[in-house]
Amino acid sequence: MEPNSGEGLAMEWSASARYEIAPAPYGLALVHDFVNTISAGRPRAIDLLGGLPDAQAWLDKALANWAAQSGQSAAPVHLSAHDLQELIGLRAELRRLLAPPVGGDSHAAPAVNVAAAALRLDRGGRAVLEPRGQGWRYIAAVILLEVFQAQQAGAWRRLKICRNVRCGAAFYDSSRNNSGVWHSAKLCGNPENLRAHRARQRVRTPGT
Repeated sequence: MEPNSGEGLAMEWSASARYEIAPAPYGLALVHDFVNTISAGRPRAIDLLGGLPDAQAWLDKALANWAAQSGQSAAPVHLSAHDLQELIGLRAELRRLLAPPVGGDSHAAPAVNVAAAALRLDRGGRAVLEPRGQGWRYIAAVILLEVFQAQQAGAWRRLKICRNVRCGAAFYDSSRNNSGVWHSAKLCGNPENLRAHRARQRVRTPGT
């Protein structure tokens, strides 16, 4: 994982912050924030990829945060309408992968092909994967490199979509046994458990 993790704890990742969700650690915070650009919450926040001005503002801040955490330089990206559509597609694929499996079936990996990374030596002599490309391909390369590193470190399995279908926010499960299913027990877990309890009661006492 990336070396400057302490700085990331003080950063505000704007997409996740809207839902009062703490960011995932290290560079995975960028992926976490990216999948939380959706419209969710009550009242529903806007989709940060819904238009170029909002998307550009989110991206500029997110890349600056990522650069500060990773110690790498983030290339400037000026989004076009085509870039935005490609990023919306990537977000949908990642969210599908992170969503709770239905009926015990695991999700197929998202089909995203971005051959845009290179190895370089940093000042400490470590081999570092560095994203390449332009526009949406550069952003996708950064995101998928962070997914790869999180998978290697065992952190990827802790990034999840809240089981409450009315919510849909992504959260990082920091529980010891990785058993969390709600982004917030108070906001999503308790109401969902209460609804399930009432549904069971109606089944047991038909006609009431």
